[in-house]
Amino acid sequence: MEHFEKSNFIRDIIDEHNKTGKFGGRVHTRFPPEPNGFLHIGHAKAICLSFGIAKDYDGLCNLRFDDTNPVKEDEKFVNSIQKDIKWLGFDWGERLFFASDYFGKMYDYAIQLIKAKKAYVDSQTSEEIRKNRGTVKSAGIESPFRNRLVLENLELFEKMKNGEFAEGTHVLRAKIDMSSPNMLMRDPLMYRIKKEKHHRTGDKWSIYPMYDFAHCLEDSMEGITHSLCSIEFENNRPLYDWFLDNLQIYHSQQIEFARLNLNYTVMSKRILSQLVEDGLVSGWDDPRLPTISGLRRRGYTPKSIRDFCDAIGMAKRESVVDISLLEYTIRHDLNVRAERRMAVLNPLKVIIDNYPENQFELLDAVNNPEDESAGKRQIPFSKVLYIEREDFMEDAPKKFFRLAPGREVRLRYAYFIKCESVVKDENGEIIALHCTYDSATKGGKSPDGRKVKATLHWVSAQHAIDAEVRLYDRLFTVENPLSADGDYRDYINPNSVEILQNCKLEPSLQNAKIGEFYQFERKGYFCVDDEKRLIFNRTVTLRDSWAKLQKKGNKK
Repeated sequence: MEHFEKSNFIRDIIDEHNKTGKFGGRVHTRFPPEPNGFLHIGHAKAICLSFGIAKDYDGLCNLRFDDTNPVKEDEKFVNSIQKDIKWLGFDWGERLFFASDYFGKMYDYAIQLIKAKKAYVDSQTSEEIRKNRGTVKSAGIESPFRNRLVLENLELFEKMKNGEFAEGTHVLRAKIDMSSPNMLMRDPLMYRIKKEKHHRTGDKWSIYPMYDFAHCLEDSMEGITHSLCSIEFENNRPLYDWFLDNLQIYHSQQIEFARLNLNYTVMSKRILSQLVEDGLVSGWDDPRLPTISGLRRRGYTPKSIRDFCDAIGMAKRESVVDISLLEYTIRHDLNVRAERRMAVLNPLKVIIDNYPENQFELLDAVNNPEDESAGKRQIPFSKVLYIEREDFMEDAPKKFFRLAPGREVRLRYAYFIKCESVVKDENGEIIALHCTYDSATKGGKSPDGRKVKATLHWVSAQHAIDAEVRLYDRLFTVENPLSADGDYRDYINPNSVEILQNCKLEPSLQNAKIGEFYQFERKGYFCVDDEKRLIFNRTVTLRDSWAKLQKKGNKK
C-alpha cells in the first residue's frame, strides 16, 4: 500500500493487522464528535487522520454523533459539524450515524450484563460514589448495593428507564474491580438518570448511557476496525475492551494518538463555550477562535489546514505546536493562489500638483507574480491619491526610506513622486501632501537609471471604494492562558481585533464575494466577510510579526 504521507505508528499497526488478517484486510474508521459545540483545529487533525486513513487504505469512514448527553446537545451543532467536515474536503457518504440510533440495543446489552451479574444498580449518592472510589494510593470501597439480586437490579433498571426515579437517585454500574490500579475500572457508571429532552429522541428516554459504555458498543455495531482516539482515552482502553469481551461481541481496536495543542489559544470546548456564552467573542465562528468555522471566516483554506495537520504528523506524546506553523501553511497556500490588490488601510491624501486636472489613466498591474496564468488587471491613476499614513514622516530618521519632504519614492506600477510640501489642520495633524511626479517614469522605471529605495502602494481617490477592514491577531497574550497565574480571561489580548472603518480599496474589489481571498500588497492576506457592507478580515500578515516582537523582548 502506497501512502501519501510519511509512515507513523498508526499506519504501522494497520499494516500489521492487514498482514496477519486480523480484520480480513478491512480498514473502517469513524469520526465521533459530540454535538455540544463547534469543531476546532484539534478536531481537524482527527478528521484528517480518520478520513485520510480510510481513503489511503481503500476503506470506509463513518461520521457518528455521540449524542449521549442531551443537556448541551443541539441540532445547530450537528449541522455545523457536517458543514465543517465537508468544507475540509471529506465525505462520509451514506454512513451518518448517531449514538441515539443505538439506545435500544445499548439498553439490551446493559440487561445482558445485569443478568450475567456484571452490572448492578447503585443507589448511593454521587458524593458517596466519588468518596468510595478511593484514590490512586488506596483501593475503593464496594457499594452496599453491589450484590443486589439480579431480579432486583432488573426491576430497578426498568423503573429508571420508565422515569419513575428522580435524577441522582440511582445509576447503573459495571461490576469490575474496586481495587484496580486503574481508577476507571472501579465499577464505572454505565447509565445515569437524566430527564432532559433529547434533540433526536425527545422524551422517549429518562436514562442515558455513559460515553465509555456507549462508544465501544457503537464501534462494534458499525464494524469499525480501528477506533482512533486522542491520548486522554488511553486509560479508558481496558474498559473499552472489558465491555466488548464480557458481552462477547465484535471487537474493534482502539488506538490513541496525541491531541493537537496550539499556543496563544485554547482548545477546550468548555472554555470555548464560556468565551461564546460570556460574550467575550462574537460567536463560535469568531475569527479569533481556533474553531474551523472561525478559521474559515478568517480566510483559512481547507488545503492550508490539511497541510498543517500533515506537517505536525502523528505522535503518541502530547506537545504544544507553535501557532506560527499554522500561519505559515496559510501564507504558503495563499501566496500561490491569492490575487494581489492595493488597499490603503489608514489613508493619507496625496495631491500630484503637476498631473493634469480631470484626467486619469489605466495602468497595468500583475494579479499574481507566482502565477502567470492569473494575468493582469488595470488600475486607475489620477491627480489625487491615497497612500498609507505610516509611509510618510515629516522628520524622517536616516533609516526611514519611504516618503518624506524632498524625498522621492516609487508608486507601485505607476510613477516616481517627490514630496514638495505638507498640509496640516488647525491641530497640527498632517491631512495632505503636495507632490510632483516624473512622467518619464511610467511603470515605475526611470530612463536615466536613478534609483529609489522604497515602493509604495496607493489608490486613486477618485476611483477608490470604501470598506471596513478588521485586523485580527492572537486571542491571548500568553502561550498557555490556562496554565498562567490567575484567570485565563485576564490574558485576552485587548488588540486581538482592530476595526478600521475608512479604508480605501482599488475599484476591482467592488464586487468581491464572501470567502474570496486576496493579498493586499504590503499588508497581508485578507478575505471577504460581508459583501453587502464590504468587510474584509485579515487572515494573516505577510510575515510572522510576533516572532519579531519576541526577539525584541528578549533583547530587552
